[in-house]
Amino acid sequence: MTTEPRIIIALDFPSAEPALALLQGLPPGACRVKIGKEMFTRLGPDFVRAVIDRGFDVFLDLKYHDIPNTVAAACRAAADLGVWMLNVHASGGRRMMAAARAALAERDNPPLLIGVTMLTSLAEADIAEIGYGGSPEQNVLRLARLGQEAGLDGVVCSPLESAAVRAALGDGFLLVTPGVRPGGSSEDDQQRIKTPADAIRSGSDYLVIGRPITGAADPAAALVAIQTEVQGALVAMKP
Repeated sequence: MTTEPRIIIALDFPSAEPALALLQGLPPGACRVKIGKEMFTRLGPDFVRAVIDRGFDVFLDLKYHDIPNTVAAACRAAADLGVWMLNVHASGGRRMMAAARAALAERDNPPLLIGVTMLTSLAEADIAEIGYGGSPEQNVLRLARLGQEAGLDGVVCSPLESAAVRAALGDGFLLVTPGVRPGGSSEDDQQRIKTPADAIRSGSDYLVIGRPITGAADPAAALVAIQTEVQGALVAMKP
């Protein structure tokens, strides 16, 4: 298991101003920040640098999925920005993931490299519709094993699969978990979800949480409440 901070706040805003205003009220040492496709497409690398300059570790969530050489080059570019973590789609295959790993291994202090298994917006019927046989858990486990063999630091998986992945791949493999919703929160477009405490008990290392914090009347208080829930779960898990 990793040390604090466990929470990665998903920044999903149409412009820089509300995102930076949110971060102004949050302590950088208490959370990390995820920048995904919308904000990166609108604002580019300068926005990533602006968030890093404010003291936040950035998870650049662009889910690279292309031929190995292209993905390796993209990973080098992301590392040049100084991000803490980046990701690729595990379904891009072993050679693609290994090329990404090799590109980052050139750095003295490389970012963490994780693989996306199955999107948490996909229910079992959706997974079958796109041609994957088996249950969500079986697909996640297969892709997670492939990622570990290719040298990734961990994977993104829903909290419903994290216990199985942890049991299969061990404690040294990072599990980054979206689809986390505090009790009483809207499910939004997520299908395979759990509460923060349940996700931690299932073996997740980092929890990606967006709207329950970014849409709260008091985001700092919402963050503290989730941290308290996570810490309680961690304490209860100690032998």
